[in-house]
Amino acid sequence: MGTAPINSDTGNVSTRQRWLSVLASAPQERLRTLWDAVVEAIGGLPDYGFVRAPEIGLVMTRGRMGGTGEPFNLSEMTVTRCSVRLANGTLGHGYVAGRAKSSAEIAAVCDALLQSSEHAARIQSDVIEPLIAERAARDEERARKAAATKVEFFTMVRGDNK
Repeated sequence: MGTAPINSDTGNVSTRQRWLSVLASAPQERLRTLWDAVVEAIGGLPDYGFVRAPEIGLVMTRGRMGGTGEPFNLSEMTVTRCSVRLANGTLGHGYVAGRAKSSAEIAAVCDALLQSSEHAARIQSDVIEPLIAERAARDEERARKAAATKVEFFTMVRGDNK
């Protein structure tokens, strides 16, 4: 197998972390819709094989008291993971929350394609960017709803200063 082509943008670890995060948190139906549109636009699925077929497992989530304290085990959550190799040798990995084998496979193929120069721009513009915009809109709506329930407390000084 040959080495995977990597352009200057995808060689940046934080860039890859960003798109993997977006793919991992995407709603399953929306990811499938965007992916189907890309597959149609590029004329079919790319050639790939499984390094690790989609499989469901558990991961331990951890927390920190106050965000900075000692870590503690919070709970377990179900995740699905998948790894693929494109015909050109590029590896892609996908992890998604829940029991979503097809979403993990799509995420892995997207990850591999985002690392290659042939389809990276299309995946970025047609899958990643819409998912980022939709997540920002969901976050903004959640913040707006939370702000509507905010209660301001104030302390009144009693007049009995003896």
